[in-house]
Amino acid sequence: MELSQLETFLTVVKERSFSRAAVRLHRTQPAVSQVIRKLEDEFGEPLFERASRDGTLTAAGEVLREYAERLLNLRNEATSALEEVRSLERGRLTLAANEYTCLYLLPVLDEFRRQCPQISILVQRSLASRIPDDVQRRTVELGIVSFKPEDEQLDAIAVYSDELTFVVHPKHVLAREKKVRIRDLGAENFIAHNVTSPRRKLVEESFAKHKTPLNIGVELPSLEAIKRFVASGNGVALVPALSVQTEVARGELVTVAVPELDCARHLWLVYRRHGTLSYAALALMRVVRSLAADRGRPFLYDEKNVGASKDVKR
Repeated sequence: MELSQLETFLTVVKERSFSRAAVRLHRTQPAVSQVIRKLEDEFGEPLFERASRDGTLTAAGEVLREYAERLLNLRNEATSALEEVRSLERGRLTLAANEYTCLYLLPVLDEFRRQCPQISILVQRSLASRIPDDVQRRTVELGIVSFKPEDEQLDAIAVYSDELTFVVHPKHVLAREKKVRIRDLGAENFIAHNVTSPRRKLVEESFAKHKTPLNIGVELPSLEAIKRFVASGNGVALVPALSVQTEVARGELVTVAVPELDCARHLWLVYRRHGTLSYAALALMRVVRSLAADRGRPFLYDEKNVGASKDVKR
């Protein structure tokens, strides 16, 4: 049974005539009759009273009419729903980020919501090391990470340029300095994240290279906790510049340059190389691209390392 057969059946029911149904469908009457016979053969029941000339339905025909209308209505609803997805009037976008990379997403999602208010968004918090796997397993569609994944099944676009910055309390003795050397930091009490990362290893190597101790007195589970602790006058910290923009603007924290610490890095938007991105995901990528064009650095949209996925620019 095909939907086209049901459409023919319902047209006969509505027109109460095989000939009038044929005219409406732009088909011959024998062709319409053949469709009805095929339906009757499939169901093993007559659908129209043969003695009637006005297309009166049998009991079986009445039952089929009810279900045929439901099926065609569902087809029409599905068509409308798909059109809404294409026009971004409905849909769902899932992303993965950690505490840090989620900060980059805030201005992106702010603009995305202005352009696509009907799309629901779910940002799933995950460890940075797990985000590529989340994307690969289709748990989420896109991921934002601070490193370029080595997985050949993934593509990544550089979307933000950030750096590690040294922050102190406004009344700290170093707050008056524009820049300090690593050797000036040997006596400082550092507040650090309790999850080790490649960036922390680079910092440790830089301190070791300059024969300066890195004294980590307190380890906390979040950047928010680290910022608040330093803002309370408890030690100093090295944190991503993106994560302290608000506190620095408010005067709650002060940044001091450390020239020997060159820890610039990119944030990457990650997606499956051979996957087909949803219309919502493509719309988000357009927002990311326009944000980079309008604001410039540190916002980026660097595709030069992207593979051959055609869906990025669809």
